[in-house]
Amino acid sequence: MPWTNKHLTWLVKTPEALTTADGKSVEVWELRHNDDPAILKAWAKHFRNHYCLDTEIDVLKKGYKYSRKEYLENIKFPNRSSALGPSIRAGDFAEILVADYLQFLLGYWVPRTRYGNKTIRDESSKGCDTLGFKILKEGRESRGDTVALYEAKAQFSALKPSPRLQDAVDGSAKDHARKGESLNAIKQHLFYSGSYEDAKKIERFQNPEDHPYNESYGAVAAFSTSCFCKKTESKTDTSNHPHTSSLRLVVIRGDAMMDLVHELYRRAADEA
Repeated sequence: MPWTNKHLTWLVKTPEALTTADGKSVEVWELRHNDDPAILKAWAKHFRNHYCLDTEIDVLKKGYKYSRKEYLENIKFPNRSSALGPSIRAGDFAEILVADYLQFLLGYWVPRTRYGNKTIRDESSKGCDTLGFKILKEGRESRGDTVALYEAKAQFSALKPSPRLQDAVDGSAKDHARKGESLNAIKQHLFYSGSYEDAKKIERFQNPEDHPYNESYGAVAAFSTSCFCKKTESKTDTSNHPHTSSLRLVVIRGDAMMDLVHELYRRAADEA
């Protein structure tokens, strides 16, 4: 399998205290990345396979007369130098990092279906950013089964801080309404890819009225350290979120994050 969690050794929870305007606690994590070639290589492969599985790239690129690298750079990956490409790169990176956080640190099953079906590479995918699932007993329905719906926002380059945690909270407030379509998109992708048993798992969460389960929500803001302002993010207000009692708030910051993002895309293409 292409997936790895090696890069999460760099994600460290800090003792830093951050509280919102309405009194909710915010987890603050730091991504202490470095130039470790083994971790970066594994991470780049993991990252690349969200857009195009290594087992499929040779079939998909056929007809373009592109190399693997050229196919990824010209067809699949957001463009580094276009008007919208860098911001889409930052957003996709943040969402994938949140998916890793959900799967490898919180123990959810997170289907990796969101980026491979993009038809326009310099646009964000629609629907809920990241969905994770916990099924307590495989093959058996339990009231304790849980779906987690997480919204991610990023700010990796700007002259002044922005309230990205508030943006993530506001986006998360819409996730319940978007859940049905997002579940269908995941199930459809799994079905078309031949992952029939995984597609069936999604059915567990498509009819909450007759088959109830828990819902957990998350709002995550990812920053370059130079863009992070504790005072700005502490003004976040979750009181209008329809599920504020089950809302988890997370900030992830790290040095030179946009440089890291570009390097990850470069490696992902070069090492395909």
